[in-house]
Amino acid sequence: MTEIGFVRHGNTNWNIEQRAQGHSHNPLNETGMTQAHAVGKRLAEEDWEVMISSDLLRARQTAEIIASYLNLPILFDKRLREISRGKIEGTIEEERIEIWGEDWRQLDLGEETIEALRARGAQFVEDTLKQYKGKKVLVITHGKFLIQTLHEICPNETDPDDLVKNCSVTIIKDMKKGMGYKLYNCTRHLAEKEFTK
Repeated sequence: MTEIGFVRHGNTNWNIEQRAQGHSHNPLNETGMTQAHAVGKRLAEEDWEVMISSDLLRARQTAEIIASYLNLPILFDKRLREISRGKIEGTIEEERIEIWGEDWRQLDLGEETIEALRARGAQFVEDTLKQYKGKKVLVITHGKFLIQTLHEICPNETDPDDLVKNCSVTIIKDMKKGMGYKLYNCTRHLAEKEFTK
């Protein structure tokens, strides 16, 4: 039975500042590094066979730390990137209001649509199930990408407005009736001090 385990990247300063990260290559902060080591130690107790990561820096750094515990090579796939935020990338809400006004969400600022995000996420899952049939595949990705992909493939089980925590573990498996959850948004490997504030 094929299993896909998803890990959201570790914490960044932009997470704390609530900046739109999008396709930026911003790094993990100290908390994010600690989270990545914690999840790496946990995942080393399991039998993962393949590791695939977003190529964006925060995901790549998380994947490299995890890989140091699993002794697996990392494959990179741009489809795992976070939702593209277009012109608002790198900004916080107050800055967006100052630049484009309170109705900035009604403007075309070059953001990727949720529909496009879900489509590429679902295509990645479909391709992974075909290519790695019967294997346990670990995927390092991003929050918005992950929750929207999960909602697309498990629509009756996932709230698209949910928040998947930094370095949480979610595992889906291929069952006869379709994809289903084995584990969702689990952070048992993180001590209280390691949670994103």
